[in-house]
Amino acid sequence: MKYISSLLRAAAVTAWLACGLAQAADKVVVAGWSQPITEITNLLVEEDKGFFKARGVELGYVPGAGGGDAIRNMLTGQATVAFTDPGSFFAALDKGEKLRAIYDIYPQNVFNVVSLKSSNINKPADLKGKKIGVYSLSSGTRQNLLVLLQQAGLTEADVTIVVTGLLNFAPLMQGQVDATAATDTGLLVGRQKGLGEVNVMAVRDHLNISSDLFVVTEATYQAKKDVLKRFLAGYRDSMAWMIANPDEAAALAVKRAIDGKNPAINREVIQLRNLASVSATTQARGLGALDMAMFQKAADSYKQLGMIQRDIKASDVVMQDLLPPK
Repeated sequence: MKYISSLLRAAAVTAWLACGLAQAADKVVVAGWSQPITEITNLLVEEDKGFFKARGVELGYVPGAGGGDAIRNMLTGQATVAFTDPGSFFAALDKGEKLRAIYDIYPQNVFNVVSLKSSNINKPADLKGKKIGVYSLSSGTRQNLLVLLQQAGLTEADVTIVVTGLLNFAPLMQGQVDATAATDTGLLVGRQKGLGEVNVMAVRDHLNISSDLFVVTEATYQAKKDVLKRFLAGYRDSMAWMIANPDEAAALAVKRAIDGKNPAINREVIQLRNLASVSATTQARGLGALDMAMFQKAADSYKQLGMIQRDIKASDVVMQDLLPPK
């Protein structure tokens, strides 16, 4: 009887400890710039792989339509961390928001402007007077289009911007716009849907700034450093897995991503994101490390473009002390 009683007590203690461990998991909600799509498969497979759970983090995701949405959703308390582009980050800082960038998700610029061969749009200057599609007015497609226009001495006033929606090349194919700003993965999907012969102007050929960052408020950065460190460690684990296992990631995207029906296309999309996640800086210091000189160049370029009014000092707004060791 004593033996059984001891077993029951031990079971109760075990259950109590398990309950305590479950309660110890800190929730981190990511405000995304998109719906749950294939290119963020590493975030979508938490139920399958448990990268964040292993770090004591319960992961959540709030979809959005552009980097500006991601920041707004974070600022309104719907999320802990924003998955956003540098342009949206700069714009929020320019408005006086107290934010910090803590991880460089994609150090390579993945944005482009695409036009049909028949339009004879071959260089940024050819965009003058044209209708150009963007995902949304708060997306990195618009911000990077303005960067490209600057190369030809043009501004937003020299073109007509049309909101066409995410990954939507139909308006271009139907002649509703002369060109469309997109990403490398968007172009891949467009080609799979019969886009045909196109001219592609890659923004990285002019300014290879990061495409996306993890951004938090100053208050969150100060109050939740331990949680954020564990979140970033979980994210780096998930990204390292996707880089090392693109076939497994492509297969899981079939059930986790809203656009992931075709494993072969999934793999191509995933491979593009894997390539965008590495750079000379990340090779030296680990995934997520940010090139401060390039970031400063980007901030200066956005001010020169007139997209922001304030000077932004990289060392004031980029914090790399939360990054996990390489």
